[in-house]
Amino acid sequence: MNAPASSNLLAGKVAIVTGAGRGIGRGIALAMSAEGARIVVNDLGVSLTGGSTGESPADSVVSEIRAMGGEAVADTNSVASFDAAHAMVDTALKTFGRIDTIVNNAGNLRDAIFHRMSEEEFDAVIAVHLKGSFNTSRAAAPHFKAQGSGSFIHMTSTSGLIGNFGQVNYCAAKLGIVGLSKSIALDMQKFGVRSNAVAPFAWTRMVSSIPDETPEQKKRVEGLKKLIPEKIAPFVAALASDQARHVSGQIFGVRNNEIYLFSQPRPIRTAHTAEGWTPQAIVDRVFPQFENDFYALHRSGDVFTWDPV
Repeated sequence: MNAPASSNLLAGKVAIVTGAGRGIGRGIALAMSAEGARIVVNDLGVSLTGGSTGESPADSVVSEIRAMGGEAVADTNSVASFDAAHAMVDTALKTFGRIDTIVNNAGNLRDAIFHRMSEEEFDAVIAVHLKGSFNTSRAAAPHFKAQGSGSFIHMTSTSGLIGNFGQVNYCAAKLGIVGLSKSIALDMQKFGVRSNAVAPFAWTRMVSSIPDETPEQKKRVEGLKKLIPEKIAPFVAALASDQARHVSGQIFGVRNNEIYLFSQPRPIRTAHTAEGWTPQAIVDRVFPQFENDFYALHRSGDVFTWDPV
């Protein structure tokens, strides 16, 4: 594979990219390496539901990076384990001597309509996406604090930001990651550490599990197939660079050649009374006053209706 054109934005940096064996994570690992970063390629090498595949995708990506002249090491620790996340950071420190960026990309799916979702299906997704993002970030945080710099980049999703069908666990985890990212940004700002969330649009192994049985589903899947995973990588590499040291606490999206800055919740209407509210007064006055600004029950696909650029 030929190395992409590089401006060496990440020279001297060390990054951990979780879930980097395939898809979006692989693209990020390759792009960050091309910009001069040394990479810990983390991937369990399991199926979407957590079963063994007998593959070693992390080793494959390490080989790709080394073939391009970069430096990388494979790591197969689980982000769902607090101790394993610390071992992952230790791998970066022992191999490369420092850690500068955590890219929380590892993910799984257990899609089910809410009234049929099991506790295991809910817990499994929260453990990898939300708890996993906490685990790896928390493991790196003391090192970032000590050196007075560091960048956390967390993958969120429009499934959480907007909504999606049959993904209560995934939507909850992905919106939770937005809160996690913002709180990290606030807590660690004084140490020169930043944290941002990115919603990637891409056709990957994880997305390919979406059903395509009805004409509507088939149309949606055909649109998703146009979304290239490697298109996410340049933005993540830029966000990890020192030139983005002033960018923190934000929510971005990347969809092929489109880059978005998402809004964050702020009050849009207010109602008050000098007498204090009763339940009946709220029913009579507040709901009718607000309802014109209520959000429809949109799914992600209802908002992003145009073909990717």
